Amino acid sequence: MQYKLLASVLALATAPGTNAVLRFSCSELVTERLDPLVFPGLPQSPHVHQIVGGNMFNITMDPNRHNIGEEATCTTCTFSEDFSNYWTAILYFRARNGSLIRVPQRPNLDFDGARGGGMTVYYTASYQNQKVTAFQPGFRMIVGNPMYRTQSEASKYRQMTFTCLQTLSTRTGETTTMPRQPCPEGIMSNVRFPTCWDGKNLDPPDHSSHVAYPSSGTFESGGPCPASHPVKIPQLFYEVIWDTRRFNNRADWPEDGSQPFVWSYGDYTGYGTHGDYVFGWKGDSLQRAMDANCDFYCPQLKTQSIATGNQCRQEKKVPENIDGWLSKLPGDVEITGPQPGSGGGNGGGSPTSSVPPVTQPTVNPGNGNGNCAAKWGQCGGRGFTGATCCQAGSTCRAQNEWYSQCL
Repeated sequence: MQYKLLASVLALATAPGTNAVLRFSCSELVTERLDPLVFPGLPQSPHVHQIVGGNMFNITMDPNRHNIGEEATCTTCTFSEDFSNYWTAILYFRARNGSLIRVPQRPNLDFDGARGGGMTVYYTASYQNQKVTAFQPGFRMIVGNPMYRTQSEASKYRQMTFTCLQTLSTRTGETTTMPRQPCPEGIMSNVRFPTCWDGKNLDPPDHSSHVAYPSSGTFESGGPCPASHPVKIPQLFYEVIWDTRRFNNRADWPEDGSQPFVWSYGDYTGYGTHGDYVFGWKGDSLQRAMDANCDFYCPQLKTQSIATGNQCRQEKKVPENIDGWLSKLPGDVEITGPQPGSGGGNGGGSPTSSVPPVTQPTVNPGNGNGNCAAKWGQCGGRGFTGATCCQAGSTCRAQNEWYSQCL
């Protein structure tokens, strides 16, 4: 067991100068359509997320009213002083007849027994012997964008990838798109966050402009932080393993053999992959662990067994069915963007949208289409302030009250 764990960590942390990687398991807390970071106070979010971590997760998590690390009473994570919340979208399998079923998750290497499969979380403290500043109470961030459907859009976020697992220890062959062949041991999604902070803002309105990637190179190669974001922070990294083994029979895939998996936000490509983080470590526990350059064993931190973490859970607040065979994605999310067998439009057995076009005002008329959203881009929704018209060849369609897209 110890040998396997050490081997898996070394496979992930092979950059020169790497000292240690804090690696631990967080079991499922709840899986539902809530997102208090992007949609605070709303009783439901557009798409389903799987959430792990502390039991302070709620519809509203106002940092001016609550200190999560001090008020939470339990966590699903094996480091028991970590009451943070971590979440991602979930994955569905789409059959040839158009019906959908949720893809289960499975525990990562050496974390057997994690309820719901959960998530593996990493904090890398130091590369090139440079210390990092731990996140502070009230710190939140997101990485990725569920509306992205192209390589050029997704390239704005570095190291958001997928791994087609040949074995549970596979850590090579990462791709920026969903794997297009059956994966013997499942598909792992890899979500890496930026590693430079402006040193001032804990959670700006967009939840992302306060952090940045190194101005050159990567965190692993010791790339310097840009002057606008001079403070080095830990590299936060999620691994989630989707147990696609029961769906590996190509006879169940689209007739052209293209991949059949779709994310809960309506994306086949994987370019819209994203992750959310709300800091909730107790006291200075994370800084102590980073200063000690803790590895997967960290005497500076309190721990609990996976079985104990599994006892921390929440009941769903959104009363809807997200499991079993479904005729559409929860939240009536429309599948948009390039789809299997289509070469870019609706196809490969995918139904044509039944949502009527939304009449939108032209933005800055007289500038042609230059200020309109490109195909697959967002063009409306609650609180949206961008372009509300679409470039030639696409029409703005409402997916739900929060999100309209150029299709």
